[in-house]
Amino acid sequence: MRPLRDNALSILFGALFVVALLGQSLAGWLENNEMLAEHGRPAEGLFAFVTSSDFVVDVAENWQSEFLQFFLFIAATIWLVQRGSPESKKPGDEGVGSDEEQLVGRHARPDSPEWARARGIRQTLYSNSLLLVMGAVFALSWLAQSLAGLVVMNEQNAQHGEPAMEWIDYVASPDFWNRTLQNWQSEFLAVGAMIALSIFLRQRGSSESKPVGAPHHATAVEGE
Repeated sequence: MRPLRDNALSILFGALFVVALLGQSLAGWLENNEMLAEHGRPAEGLFAFVTSSDFVVDVAENWQSEFLQFFLFIAATIWLVQRGSPESKKPGDEGVGSDEEQLVGRHARPDSPEWARARGIRQTLYSNSLLLVMGAVFALSWLAQSLAGLVVMNEQNAQHGEPAMEWIDYVASPDFWNRTLQNWQSEFLAVGAMIALSIFLRQRGSSESKPVGAPHHATAVEGE
């Protein structure tokens, strides 16, 4: 049971993701077939629906905003601080840190990752790997959203006898940015609220909270 206990947090959220995605797939499929029936069109199979542009654009829309949130938060916390928040480094600790603090190169420990002990481009890539992967997933999700959204938009245009749009025109359109920004603003609000509320509020036992008795001005998880 130890592997389950040691990885319980990842397993929980992985399972919740799968359940939520399946739920979205089924609910969206049923709603889509209801709309098709109202227009006298035959029902669509589940596989056809989950591989359709309508479904892909909705999923990619959410993914890109979530990964943008984490990309910006990771990047911002390198150089910016918020006194009193456990989500922030302590004032004065801004920056990428020294090799000794980061346990890289000759300061690496025997159990440090191999690329942390390496030098040159491998160490540079590994030192920024979290930000690079988050940024890559955001960019790919954004691209998938724009391409799938273009297909949906052109299908709607065809139904109304309007000309098809080019990709560059679609990503500059109000429709695209309305769909995009309504997700971005909610993500920025959530992150900002977490940073600010964690200064004054506590959750006993959570690594995202300071100790219950830590003063409001204490910064970082340790509450020092």
